[in-house]
Amino acid sequence: MTNSPPLALVIEPEELNSIENNEDLLIVDLSTPKQYAQAHIPGAVFIDYAHIVGMNRPYTGLLPDAQQFAHILNSLGIKADTRIVAYDEEGGGKAARLIWTLHAMGHNKASMLNGGLIAWYREKHPLSNEPVVSTPNSADQLYNVDFSLQPVVADTEYIINNLENNKIGLLDARSIGEFTGTAKYAQKTGRIPGAKHFEWTRAMDENTNYRLLSREKLQAMLDELGLTQDKEIIVYCQSHHRSALSYLMLKYLGYEKVRGYPGSWSEWGNRTDTPIEI
Repeated sequence: MTNSPPLALVIEPEELNSIENNEDLLIVDLSTPKQYAQAHIPGAVFIDYAHIVGMNRPYTGLLPDAQQFAHILNSLGIKADTRIVAYDEEGGGKAARLIWTLHAMGHNKASMLNGGLIAWYREKHPLSNEPVVSTPNSADQLYNVDFSLQPVVADTEYIINNLENNKIGLLDARSIGEFTGTAKYAQKTGRIPGAKHFEWTRAMDENTNYRLLSREKLQAMLDELGLTQDKEIIVYCQSHHRSALSYLMLKYLGYEKVRGYPGSWSEWGNRTDTPIEI
C-alpha cells in the first residue's frame, strides 16, 4: 500500500480527480440510489444513508448499531488505514453524517468533497453509471467498531448537565420555524435553552456550487452568535442530519471541541424531562 499524504477534512473536486486512483483511497457516494444508478463519481461505492443511522421511534438519527456499522465497513473493505472521501447530492449533510460517525469510532481519515456531486457535475469532471463492487475484508482483517471512546457525541444527559456551563455553546441547525416553535415535528416545540440559530445551509455558497463559505466569513458569523472557538460546541437539528454538516464546518474551521447530538430534537422534543425555550 502506498504511503500517501493525509487529506484535508474538506477537499476540492480537482484534488479528488487527481488522486482518485490511489489504492488506499475509497470514494463513498451517499446520494439516493436512483442518483447513484444514473451518475456517480467513477470508482465510488454506494452507501444508503438509512443504513448509517439508527432509529428507536420517535427518536431518529441515532448512532447506528456498532455491529451493523462494522458490517458495512467490512463489506466495503474499509480498514483502519483507509482514506475515505464522502459526498452526496445535497450539499454535504449525508456525507458529513458519515464522517461524524467515523469520527465517533475513532476513524479520522475521512474527507468531504466540497460541493459534493453538484460541484463535481457542474465543473465537468467525469461521471460513471457503472456500479462499483468492493472486495470485503477477510476474516483476519475485520474492522471493529466502538462508539464509546470518542468525545464527539453528546447525549441528552450530557446536554442537561451542561445547560448552565458557559464554556459550552449550542448550535441549532434547523429552520427558523423549528427554532422559534412555529413548526412542529415532535411533542414539544421550541429549542434547547441557550441555543443559537445557525441554519445549516447558511454554511454553503450557492454561487460556488454549494461549497462551504470561506473560513473568514463562517468564523465571523459564528463569532457574532457567541459560538467562539474557545468553547465546546454541541450541534443539533431534528435528527443530526443537517447538523452533521455544522459539525464538519466547525472542525473545518479548527474548533477543537465539537459534539453532535444523535437523535437531536426528535429525542429532546419527545422526552418529558427536557426543558425548552421558545
